[in-house]
Amino acid sequence: MTTLLKGYLRASLILRITLALMLGVVVGLIGGEWIATWLAPLGDLLLRLLTFLIVPIVLFTLMVGVNQTQEGSVGRISVKVLAYYLASSAFAIVVGLAVATLLNPGSRTVPDESMDFSVPDNPGVVNALLNIVPDNLFGAFTELNMLGIIFTALVFGIALARMRRTPAQQAAGERLYGVVEALNDLTLKVMAGVLHYVPIGVFAIVAGTVSQQGLATLLALGDMVLVLYAALAVQLMLYCVAMRLFGVTLSSFFREARAPVVTAFATQSSSGTLPLTVNAAQRLGIPKSIYGFSLPLGATMNMDGAAIRIAISAVFAANVIGVPLDFASMVQIVLIGTLVSVGTAGVPGAGIIMISTVFTQVGLPIEVVGLLTAIDALVGMGATALNVTGDLVGTSIIARSEGQRLEEGTELSPGEQG
Repeated sequence: MTTLLKGYLRASLILRITLALMLGVVVGLIGGEWIATWLAPLGDLLLRLLTFLIVPIVLFTLMVGVNQTQEGSVGRISVKVLAYYLASSAFAIVVGLAVATLLNPGSRTVPDESMDFSVPDNPGVVNALLNIVPDNLFGAFTELNMLGIIFTALVFGIALARMRRTPAQQAAGERLYGVVEALNDLTLKVMAGVLHYVPIGVFAIVAGTVSQQGLATLLALGDMVLVLYAALAVQLMLYCVAMRLFGVTLSSFFREARAPVVTAFATQSSSGTLPLTVNAAQRLGIPKSIYGFSLPLGATMNMDGAAIRIAISAVFAANVIGVPLDFASMVQIVLIGTLVSVGTAGVPGAGIIMISTVFTQVGLPIEVVGLLTAIDALVGMGATALNVTGDLVGTSIIARSEGQRLEEGTELSPGEQG
């Protein structure tokens, strides 16, 4: 048993996650629905552990990052990140519309007239912007208000940087920065331990998802699923082109991105995968001053996979009722789809909220959303994996635009290896 445990800890994280993913699929298909109930606590534990790390990672990483950034560059990086994320989401919807229009998913699907679905409340763009400034400091942390946590970390991080540059407060500022830096290192140590449990949780989640969904659901709405994954592949190729244009080495990028992408695929949570995404950015050599801001923000508002899902779902719904989308409707979907993605939580089920909102705004039948919920997990996995990939792609590109050299990820020692 000791030898087996040592072998498990020494194996690379991506190898362990990949094996867990494949084993989960097999167990889920063979075990049936009872396996989902039996394994559910193991999967829930992983999600709890990852969520547990979100606040300290965002808070301390961003505060340290701001204090390692040259004065004046914080605003420039912030503008680049926001501009990239908005443009990337809009372009992803265009890609989704183009692929779906070409392949026509849903043209042979007839919805059940008994289907009904109530539209969940969407926070809206105005409320999402107001939530950037929390009315309660501790409330932002307890509610996992990602934009509020980022705002808090930026404000206190900038204030700390000012203290360190003010002669009268420099000594106190340096002592406080030392504490924050130590807390950041402590958080990363805890994260290194949690990473060892990730494959176990991934196995449990995948086995449960496969046992509940099964092949019947996939075959029933197979054209929708296949078109979505085709569009995700197109977006991924465009990512590769963009990274090459900025000089990012693709082999290094994908070697380090594999673990968070596979975990996002299994958990369907961009926010929950944030600890692994941060770990990948570190191994890519990206400065804290960049990934400390771009990755937490990306987990909240940069959802390229979800944007593609919105576009394809809209074309699917239009084809189901036999009224193909015209150009004006497509433009409307691009604009509304981009806006509703801002502030929508990066958690399982968030995609359905965005789809429902867009359908309501552009006049598509909300009953079709009930049909799409049958494959929510199947399409949510791929969409979330692309969400996380897009966050790392944007972070890498922005780092290169800042003149940073993305180095080969440094290998961790066996005791720290994820």
